Amino acid sequence: MTNATIAPYGSWKSPISSDLIVADTISLGQVEIDGGDVYWVEGRPSEGGRYVAVKRTAEGQIEDVTPSTYNARTRVHEYGGGAFAVANGSVFFSNYTDQRLYRVDPGSEPHPITPEVALRYADGRVDTARNLLFCVREDHTVEGREAVNTLAYVRLDGDEGGGTVIASGNDFYSTPRLSPDGNRLAWLTWNHPNMPWDGTELWIADLSGDGSLSNKQQVAGGPDESIFQPEWSPDGLLHFVSDKTGWWNLYRLRDGQIEPLYEMQAEFGAPQWKFGYNTYAFISPNRIVCAIVERGFARLAILDTSNKTLTPIDTDYTTIGTVCSSAGQVVVTAGSPLHDIELVHLDLEGGEHEVLRRSSNSEIDPGYISVPEAIEFPTDEGLTAHAFFYAPRNKVYRAPEGERPPLLVLSHGGPTGQTSPLLDLEIQYWTSRGIAVLDVNYGGSTGYGTEYRRRLNGKWGIVDMNDCTNGALYLAEQGRVDGDRLMIMGGSAGGYTTLCALTFRDEFKAGASFFGISDLEAMTIDTHKFESRYLDSMIGPYPERKDLYVERSPIHHIDRLSSPMIVLQGLEDKVVPPNQAVMMVDALREKKLPVAYLPFEGEQHGFRKAENIKRSLDGTFYFFSRIFGYEPADEIEPVEIENLV
Repeated sequence: MTNATIAPYGSWKSPISSDLIVADTISLGQVEIDGGDVYWVEGRPSEGGRYVAVKRTAEGQIEDVTPSTYNARTRVHEYGGGAFAVANGSVFFSNYTDQRLYRVDPGSEPHPITPEVALRYADGRVDTARNLLFCVREDHTVEGREAVNTLAYVRLDGDEGGGTVIASGNDFYSTPRLSPDGNRLAWLTWNHPNMPWDGTELWIADLSGDGSLSNKQQVAGGPDESIFQPEWSPDGLLHFVSDKTGWWNLYRLRDGQIEPLYEMQAEFGAPQWKFGYNTYAFISPNRIVCAIVERGFARLAILDTSNKTLTPIDTDYTTIGTVCSSAGQVVVTAGSPLHDIELVHLDLEGGEHEVLRRSSNSEIDPGYISVPEAIEFPTDEGLTAHAFFYAPRNKVYRAPEGERPPLLVLSHGGPTGQTSPLLDLEIQYWTSRGIAVLDVNYGGSTGYGTEYRRRLNGKWGIVDMNDCTNGALYLAEQGRVDGDRLMIMGGSAGGYTTLCALTFRDEFKAGASFFGISDLEAMTIDTHKFESRYLDSMIGPYPERKDLYVERSPIHHIDRLSSPMIVLQGLEDKVVPPNQAVMMVDALREKKLPVAYLPFEGEQHGFRKAENIKRSLDGTFYFFSRIFGYEPADEIEPVEIENLV
């Protein structure tokens, strides 16, 4: 750095541009293996946020399965996932526009197999012997009625009735899984007000020749035990993840008894926000390849269930997305501080790992990459919380002597989510320009055990807000960041935490809310079924504790707000409706605080179109530059900021 250019933090020029991020980045989702072929879902911002089912043949040829006029995405639970299933080269997928199931055979165009009615499908498993697809079905056919979730089967050659219900009566269902002999079905179910990470039930039943169920029985779980990913071993034993000990560990059902496979203070499971997400897979009847998270860091290992030993798999990955195995192949999505998420084929014998697909093909000079540092810091009630700190890094620049960097605190969504040590180019966009970033796993996040995850119970809007604030103050007290230039940003639940921190605390001087919740009461009344009772545990039952909803809603305490804010919102968002953003923006205008509002047509909960991702990233950077007085090195389309003096 002896010849580095001296320039203030925030004004450094970086090759990690918004154009590079949106033009060369995809998301990698659900993974399935069919024979020697590997299938997955890609989210492509450059194609309007379209989700595409993609196939890689055994010979290494990669091709799109779903044509450009289709979008392989389901809206079950609104968050979707598990949008396709495959068997013998035939792919069955949910199309976003009409939510019908389509079948596409090799060499053919997709054709619908369900009717044009308000039914949605997810998490399917193909039963070739019965010519059926077992799946979760969500019924929206009666307007004004809460959606009805069931387990159903759909006939593979076309089902004019939209499927046949085989299990119903509970509020939610997921993960229907066929035993290897096809004679049994396992699934998960739960009821309001629980979310799947609060308490679920694991059921099994005998499967008749016509697809109907008999001898249904609950074998594990309950209102206070979270079960995740039931899976049958090749020899027909049911396995699953449970948090009964305070950690999501692996178990199996053998001879009517539940048997722990490897007890440790680590997470073998994850919160089921989406369908089609697996943290373990069988490579033989007694060997399981699994993802394990310890203190926020993920690793891969092989669990031998015959002698209950755990053997690490040597990789550099610290974030594991999903794990899939079949026909001798093991494929995972994984990333590290130096690599964004990749689709990787693991060679468990030779130790060589082949990257099949990268979420970004950009080769970033390591001199511009900030590697995250895991920190644990003191917070309220004598506890500690966790975060990843990214210091500013740009090989061409350094700041003037004595200057400390501004700090951007990131509050993740969920709130039962988790941030991971992963190369995220949007974070590097900030750090390579001279802005430090603190990515917080506040109390309530996963990856640190059930007790940590339940810190938010009754305390949402308090624990998360204080943890984000205390993390920023911790770094400022250490002299690593400028305590007078603290900003906070988050989306969805993270947007709510952002709004709370800007309203009920005064440490942050500016913030950015992406589709954040400003009115908890309106959120409870307006949101979709999956989350309609989520706040019972995190705030209190509604309307009995309406007082708490008002007390913790930033919209009712505008008098305490004194910080500038930029608000970004998708206008088709069903999770956090746009009126939440409009109410907050109107209140800021009335109070004459600097405010910018960026609404996006055609976007839902999370931005998927390239032009909108670019605009939101550049617009937020521009907004903060005007508030904190640093001069961007790039030409950025200005954002209209009202009340800016």
